[in-house]
Amino acid sequence: MQDLLEQRDSLTGRRPVEGTESARLTPPHSTLPPSVSPSAAPRVECIEREPTHGVRPPPRVALVAASLEILGGQGIQARALIQGLEQEGYAISFIPINPVFPRGLRWLRRYRYIRTLLNQALYFPSLAALRRADVVHVFSASYWSFLLAPVPAMLAARLFGKRIVLHYHSGEAEDHLVNWGVLVHPWLRLADEIVVPSEYLREVFARHGYRARAIRNVVDTVQFRYRDRATLHPRLLSVRNFERHYRVDVILQAFARLKTRFPGATLTLAGEGSEEERLRRLAALLVPDGIRFVGRVDPRRMPGLYDEADIFVNASVIDNQPVSVLEAFAAGLPVVTTATGDIASMVCDGETGLIVREEDPIATVEAVIALLENPECAARIARCARAEVERYAWPHVRNAWGSVYAGLVS
Repeated sequence: MQDLLEQRDSLTGRRPVEGTESARLTPPHSTLPPSVSPSAAPRVECIEREPTHGVRPPPRVALVAASLEILGGQGIQARALIQGLEQEGYAISFIPINPVFPRGLRWLRRYRYIRTLLNQALYFPSLAALRRADVVHVFSASYWSFLLAPVPAMLAARLFGKRIVLHYHSGEAEDHLVNWGVLVHPWLRLADEIVVPSEYLREVFARHGYRARAIRNVVDTVQFRYRDRATLHPRLLSVRNFERHYRVDVILQAFARLKTRFPGATLTLAGEGSEEERLRRLAALLVPDGIRFVGRVDPRRMPGLYDEADIFVNASVIDNQPVSVLEAFAAGLPVVTTATGDIASMVCDGETGLIVREEDPIATVEAVIALLENPECAARIARCARAEVERYAWPHVRNAWGSVYAGLVS
């Protein structure tokens, strides 16, 4: 493993990224547990039991979040939480912040401000359903999104006298809390508890006087087919929206350099966003072929997209705990990434991935080349990452969510 790090460092002329720790030992060979076929699963007999008196049923939870119509990690996390909570016996009601428009008005989604007005006109009345819940669990991003979706939900929940859990996900929290003043702080105080996915965000909130509880994002590893890539091909994958802070342009520049060394290399970009037109022009300028824009991908098709690729690349400069990196771990793709946000604690340099400097396409491509030229080390990295992602499976977070809903101190 040290040979791989030294080769990567010699190619880039770099020293370890500040704030990360390069591995000095070869990570242990880990063997994944074999899959158990349905036919081999033990039979479970249903036994009727007498009712247990005095045991309180789980609270009724209303979950307010984006539906999967909005591409991004919050919708995926909301779906994963609903599935896990229902397995535990919780009664869940889901209130989307992006209600389905009536058939005759769907064309209005093309117009930005009109779309927002109609969305809010449908969203506000839907919040009346919160009166039937015991706990209101509100997903939150930052800036205007915070004011348009979480704030109305928290006001309605407070009006109905419900316990409010604010689930804040944005990697832009520091700037949001520093610069938005009365547009953020009075509303945060409506929440009975603030939950964040990472220690990184927990520390951000602590610096501003808020006590937050860190509960990791959830990944359903069963959905992803792990496979050892004995032969590593230059098939790159990026699963980030086309927004400035994800720096997909850096990935394009790195890929253009990779093509000079590996002419058959390919890059698949899954996402959408405000930068798409500019990124398409840049791609056409840099590389005549090999780049595929696949747009918004249905979550059910995502495992197949990971399975087709051999290396996952991320170049974000603002981030938190990206689900796409965890999904790459689950699918067995070695990861090349920056260390922004909580990624520095998710990815151990040289052990569960390779860390590169931000906004540095040369360092990015040289890390990719180091993996391609050392497939055995790349395979060891992928196996260690697959073991690491098990910490993000539902069994590891369900008790924490039970404590949140019950109002127990962490």
